[in-house]
Amino acid sequence: MEHSILELDERTDQATKQMLQNVVKRKRKYDDFKNNHLIIMVLTIGMAGVFILYLYHTTIKPYSYSFYEIFSAFFSYSANLYLLILTGGLFGLMNLLREKRDKAEKEYHALRCEIIDKSKDLWKKEDEWKNRHHVFEMMKKNYDINLYHENK
Repeated sequence: MEHSILELDERTDQATKQMLQNVVKRKRKYDDFKNNHLIIMVLTIGMAGVFILYLYHTTIKPYSYSFYEIFSAFFSYSANLYLLILTGGLFGLMNLLREKRDKAEKEYHALRCEIIDKSKDLWKKEDEWKNRHHVFEMMKKNYDINLYHENK
């Protein structure tokens, strides 16, 4: 469990601490998928640009007088096929990571909203309810998790 969550005093019980730990874990999972998707997206765009420039200079420009010649020249060089497969594979990986990122975001947001909805049950006593903002501030400051509002 996270050190700052463990340091919470009697204002939060063990079940609430576990819920906070789970939301931190989901946030990190979402952030990891978000960063990986961004890296693969940049690689895909870069690879597509390099492939188009390579194709233009080696195939389209020299054989621009005939579509048949362009088509034949494209398939006569095996590097064109490998670059096409690599670019397509990066595009597929980018889409796969986007789907995983979206799923992780939904899980994170659902758990965060559940904590917000159940806050009256998690901090039942009057003094706990008045001091819950300390927990919310700690989560915002340390983990960038907003428990004040359901909107992102």
